[in-house]
Amino acid sequence: MDRDSREEINTATKHQSWFREGAMASWPICFGYIPIGLALGVLANQAEIPVWAVTMMSIMVFAGSAQFICVAMLAAGASIWSIILTTFVVNLRHFLMSSAIAVHLSSLHRLFLSCFAYGITDESFAVNMTHFREGNWDHRRAITVNQLANFAWVASTTIGALVGQLIPTGAFGTGYALTAMFLALLLFQLHDAVYILTGLLATGIAVAWYLFIPGDSYIIGASVSAATLGYFFKRCREKRR
Repeated sequence: MDRDSREEINTATKHQSWFREGAMASWPICFGYIPIGLALGVLANQAEIPVWAVTMMSIMVFAGSAQFICVAMLAAGASIWSIILTTFVVNLRHFLMSSAIAVHLSSLHRLFLSCFAYGITDESFAVNMTHFREGNWDHRRAITVNQLANFAWVASTTIGALVGQLIPTGAFGTGYALTAMFLALLLFQLHDAVYILTGLLATGIAVAWYLFIPGDSYIIGASVSAATLGYFFKRCREKRR
């Protein structure tokens, strides 16, 4: 075997190595996305969102929590601007995640950074940051994690929307499914007195806002107000300690 052939084999082996390692790191994320993506697709179909729109939303937004909120707000008849503003606020944490991971990608081309930033989620960020801190991790492995997770999410939400067409509206309690899912997500967050207080504040502010202020701004208004108050309550408690 000549030298050129050996170099080609080594290059191919290295390529397979970083892709395989990225895929191995991403599979728990992909499997976790499948049931949630299917649920989102079904719920979106129940909200009369067409399959193509569900697919495009997953491709363009790629943010599970924001997409669930968007589906709920569309079902409630919220305005487009309130949905956009709510999605922006919910996804503000991506600024922090991108800033943290940019330290490990500072020497790369802006085009690559744009593609990488598109695929950042809470889960892929956690996996990549863990591997970056441990060493033996690079941008190719990291973007493999991002894009495989992205593919799993888009595929599962699309399949969920297609399956949702076969389920009659209101069957199996699907009319209450979106509300139940958000209640479940809320319960998982109530692990401290500050979080319980913040949830109660959000409820009270939302009801009062809805009763006394016209329009659909009560969702974003209650969310921002309660989160801000909760933050100050937490800071005050930390200072007392």
